[in-house]
Amino acid sequence: QVQVVESGGGLVQAGGSLRLSCTASGLPSGYDMGWFLQAPGKEREGVSCIPWDVSTYYADSVKGRFTISRDYARNRLYLQMNSLKPEDTATYYCAAGRGLRRCQSDRVDYWGKGTLVTIPS
Repeated sequence: QVQVVESGGGLVQAGGSLRLSCTASGLPSGYDMGWFLQAPGKEREGVSCIPWDVSTYYADSVKGRFTISRDYARNRLYLQMNSLKPEDTATYYCAAGRGLRRCQSDRVDYWGKGTLVTIPS
């Protein structure tokens, strides 16, 4: 059974940094992993995904500010978020699936429960 658990959210002033962490216990090899966000009243969308065998994906809104990394041996995923903006405020979800090259939520098989990131304006 796969369990996905995120941590690291919180409240940070604009311009600050946060590092999100995720552990996907029981995840078989060959799965892509990624981070998604959902802002209040909006649909869930891909932030950054790291497919098993190709280059990483970043949403345009986070390029140059966020960095995704993965520890394949421990099934851990990280998201370093710098230069945070109020519009980054959302619940961030760690996810695993097959075919996440474009970081599409409908390709996700396993979701975490999310961690809230708040950047006051």
